[in-house]
Amino acid sequence: MKSIFYKYRKFFGVLLVFSILTIYLFYVALKPSKTLPIFNPSDVNPELVDSTVQYISKYHTIADFSFVNQNGKTITQKDYEGKVYVADFFFTTCGSICPKMTTNLAEVQKAIINNPKVMLLSHTVFPETDSVPVLKAYAIKNGVVDSKWNLVTGDKKTIYTMARKSYLAVKLGRPEQLYDMVHTENFVLVDTKRRVRGFYDGTKKEDMKRLIEDVNFLCTE
Repeated sequence: MKSIFYKYRKFFGVLLVFSILTIYLFYVALKPSKTLPIFNPSDVNPELVDSTVQYISKYHTIADFSFVNQNGKTITQKDYEGKVYVADFFFTTCGSICPKMTTNLAEVQKAIINNPKVMLLSHTVFPETDSVPVLKAYAIKNGVVDSKWNLVTGDKKTIYTMARKSYLAVKLGRPEQLYDMVHTENFVLVDTKRRVRGFYDGTKKEDMKRLIEDVNFLCTE
C-alpha cells in the first residue's frame, strides 16, 4: 500500500490541492456578500416622513442644503460631495437622549478621524435658541473636530424639510405649531451618491459598532 501511495504521490498531491481549492471556491461562492439597503420614503415609518413624499419608492436622494455651522461658516452639500456621512438631529439643551447621542457620535468621530472619506453632520431642531455661539460652546464641550463634524443651524422650515423629506428621521410635532419637530434617536447613514443607506439608534453602543462597520463598508463599495 505504501508503495502505491509513493508511486502516485504526485497525483495524490495534485488531487489534494485541487480539492482544497474547490472547497474554498465553493465557500466563497456560497458565502453571502455584505450589502446595505437603499432606503426610499416608502420604506420608512410614515411617522418620520413628510406626507408629500411618502409614496416615493425609488431614486430618493438627499436634497441640496445650506446651513451655518459652529464657526459661522456656510455649509452646503458641496462640503459633503463624494463623502460618506452620518447625519442626525438634536438640540443643545436636550436633557433626555441628546447627551447619549452626542457621546456616541463622538465615539464614531474617533473611529473615522483619519478617514478622509467620512464626515458627520448634526442639525439643531431648535434654531431659535441654538445660535452659532451656542453651537460652538457645545462643540468644544463635546470634543467636536471641525474638519470632521459640523453642527448646523438655520431656518427652521428648511431644517424641518430636510429632516422629514430628505433624511426621513424626525417626527411631526404639535399640529398647531407650524414646522414643530420631535427629533428621534436616529443616526442616518448617507452614501457618496446622497442615498440613505441605514438608520441606527444613537443611544445604543451595539448600533454604533454596526454603524462604524457599515461606514467602512460604504467606503469600499
